[in-house]
Amino acid sequence: MSEAKWYVVHTYSGYENKVKVNIEKAIKNRNMQELIQKVEIPMHNEEEEKNGTTRLVSRKVFPGYVLIKMIMTDDAWYVVRNTRGVTGFVGPDSKPVPLEIEEIEKMGIDVSGFKNGFNIGDLVRIMFGSFSGLEGNVQEIEDDLVTILVNGKGIEVENTQIKRVEDLIE
Repeated sequence: MSEAKWYVVHTYSGYENKVKVNIEKAIKNRNMQELIQKVEIPMHNEEEEKNGTTRLVSRKVFPGYVLIKMIMTDDAWYVVRNTRGVTGFVGPDSKPVPLEIEEIEKMGIDVSGFKNGFNIGDLVRIMFGSFSGLEGNVQEIEDDLVTILVNGKGIEVENTQIKRVEDLIE
């Protein structure tokens, strides 16, 4: 079986989250985890000031687009293409063209979540959220959720909230 590659899917505006959820349900229902491995909505965090308070908000990098890591087969293409809210794959004549991780990085998107990211035992720091600044070791990884052991207690956070301590030093 060939290697999974990243593809870009165009969606109706505002349907990115619905498309992600619906594709993930279809993957589970049709037992296609080997073919369609990951569905991502590129996000970036920025500070927003409102009424004198500053808060961190997540915004879509490319509204109307979803990235999918998949092995392109007729079945996988059919499932994605026929998901409600999907208008098609990005590419000439709507023929899917795979992206390279380097291309995704050049778009300014943090690809740490796209690569396998973290390993059990990695020392990480929580970068934002109510546990911001705490450090601990990765205890468990389940999809986008990572359990970190901090002072003997497991804290569950999204993988986008943490960074490897060794990456922060560089």
